[in-house]
Amino acid sequence: MASGTETAAGQPAIAEQIADWANGLTASKIPDPVRETTANVLLDFAGNCVSVRQMDYVQSLVRAWDGTGDCTALGHAAPFDAAGAAVINGTAAHGEDFDDTYEGSPVHAGAPAIPAILAACERHGRSGSDVLVGTAVAMEVMCRMTVVAPTAIHRAGFHPTAVIGAMGAAAGVGAAIGLSSGQITNALGIAGSMASGIIEYLAEGTWTKRLHPGWAAQSGLRAASMAQQGFTGPRTVFEGTHGFFFTFADPSIDQDLSHLTSDLGKDWRMQRIAFKPYACGTMAQPYIDCAIKLAEEVNDAADIASIECETGEGIVHRLWEPLAEKHVPSTPYSSKFSIPYLIAVGFLDHAVGLAQFTDTRIRDQDVLDLAKKVTYVVDPNNEYPRNYSGHIRATMRDGSDHVVRQPHMRGGTREPLERQEIIAKFQNNVRFGGWSEQQSNALQSWCENLFDMNDLNELATFRA
Repeated sequence: MASGTETAAGQPAIAEQIADWANGLTASKIPDPVRETTANVLLDFAGNCVSVRQMDYVQSLVRAWDGTGDCTALGHAAPFDAAGAAVINGTAAHGEDFDDTYEGSPVHAGAPAIPAILAACERHGRSGSDVLVGTAVAMEVMCRMTVVAPTAIHRAGFHPTAVIGAMGAAAGVGAAIGLSSGQITNALGIAGSMASGIIEYLAEGTWTKRLHPGWAAQSGLRAASMAQQGFTGPRTVFEGTHGFFFTFADPSIDQDLSHLTSDLGKDWRMQRIAFKPYACGTMAQPYIDCAIKLAEEVNDAADIASIECETGEGIVHRLWEPLAEKHVPSTPYSSKFSIPYLIAVGFLDHAVGLAQFTDTRIRDQDVLDLAKKVTYVVDPNNEYPRNYSGHIRATMRDGSDHVVRQPHMRGGTREPLERQEIIAKFQNNVRFGGWSEQQSNALQSWCENLFDMNDLNELATFRA
């Protein structure tokens, strides 16, 4: 295993190298494919925020936040301070697990990045091009961090989006509001002590995972604000003896810190961001495709005796175990991380959208009867985390088998969603959130034109 060591005196630390790159980036230096990915993430983010604006976990967070200011939480009438807007938007964006994900090792880049950048730019009167630069920086840092030690952060008990998100947001906000290289370095060092987020939500399907990107967004925002005012943080926050990966990554997994700076600004890792067709955990998506294909071959779930799925060992503790909970999810939220439930509802409904995660649906006896037939076997050759695939072997009561495979995640680099599919998802989400077609069209237009705007004044019109 590669162990972290203090950077030699006079040598640039990793945070300093990232800061120099972020400080020197301008909108004109961002390649068109990166701009296109960032625009797609922005639209996807906005639709997700509006879709859940009236849900109980979002409303409880709105009531709990007592900071006031001049920043916007999408779909909420009251203005908030920058941190409040960041935490509410970040929580809403990720709340139904319908937001973007990264192929190679799962992290949700948009949900911590965009809320922090929007709040900072709205607060400081920055332009749309600053939003583009800051968001691209934040997401690139996150996508690079997540492949340093694939699976190691989850194995250590932390949520990668939560802890990595604070770092990405700090760098992105620093770039967006024009901090110096030294200030961005300090922001990263400060954010390392603000990063948090454990995965014990898996035990009972509680709400804390939903909060993680929002908390990361406001942590990165605060870290950048503190650095702007002269507060310092360790420049060896990444590679130091007691740095980020020493703290948040299982030491049994090899680390390759070169991912953080190798070809930085040339090889844009964030172009590999994937967009979800289904409102649930990332690695479950290919299994849902398999279930829907199986439903085209099998007319009646009662004819199925059992379903066995090949799976990667790295996802067993989150999406398969404890199997009793996965067969009968205790909450709508926990059902999002149950492959048995997702296969069952995908087979029966031919869809896994927001409507599939209600108290009524997770207690439907037909769904539960089918979910209880689903088991798994670990495939030692599964490509996780490099690739997300699905496999179903359905054994029928007459002894025959139906085998269905999905070799990759639909919505990812091997089979990306078209722009029109992302727009349709946005429109459906906004409609689910109770907004009119006029409001939907206005928000879509704003997202499509933001990077060329001189200011973010229009953002306040999307408080409702």
